[in-house]
Amino acid sequence: MTATTSILVTGASSGLGAGLAKSYAAPGVRLALTGRDAARLEATADACRANGAEVITGLFDVSEAASFGHWLLEQDALAPFDILLPCAGVSAGTTVEGEPEGLALATMQVRANLLGTINTIEPLLPRLIGRGVGRIATIASSAALRGLAYSPAYSASKAGVRAYGEGLRALLTPKGISVTVVVPGFFDTPMTERWQGPTPFMVSLDKMVSVVRKGLDRKAKRVTYPRLLALGQQAADLMPAAWGDHIMRNFQFHIEPGH
Repeated sequence: MTATTSILVTGASSGLGAGLAKSYAAPGVRLALTGRDAARLEATADACRANGAEVITGLFDVSEAASFGHWLLEQDALAPFDILLPCAGVSAGTTVEGEPEGLALATMQVRANLLGTINTIEPLLPRLIGRGVGRIATIASSAALRGLAYSPAYSASKAGVRAYGEGLRALLTPKGISVTVVVPGFFDTPMTERWQGPTPFMVSLDKMVSVVRKGLDRKAKRVTYPRLLALGQQAADLMPAAWGDHIMRNFQFHIEPGH
């Protein structure tokens, strides 16, 4: 890693964002970290500084495009970004009784997960293309592979992130920019703690960070982990629709309020 490495991480106050920020933190690295929780974001920043990184932080809701985009361009002007890691995201689901998420929760997830990813990447694309170099990750989910009956809006938002990343990769690879589409399953985070139901093949946050980091470092086109969970989702999608729907209905869970 060179002395000029500049990395953007959104959602750095917890979960995968915080884990990747700490993983990349080292002397000669500049980290631009964003989140919505000031105390948790500063805790991540302190840990990264302790590892020798230069750290700048910004409190942003990534769904608010204007103010966030202005800050992104300011930071890129100070230290051109080499790596973009849009990890910010939220989740919700049906009630315990199985009632749909409702318009407010559904819209919140699409804005934070899909539009938040787009709001992070799009303002910087002209500059990355102009420089002809850079790495981008998009953080989807195994829920993107086959919609979950008890969290349809979350599934839709992450399916959008996956499709957006796949399209970006095809577009940007000839321009010298690598795009890695990350499709994680269950891993141990505050978001997962709110999940009340089965969590097949769940791994630790450290394991997921390690897998994703290795994929990013080798410029993998996709990082899908755990593979068995993804294969199950893909198999359900390839089945006749009624069979897949039956499987998804029997995968019962609900998500406690909060994000």
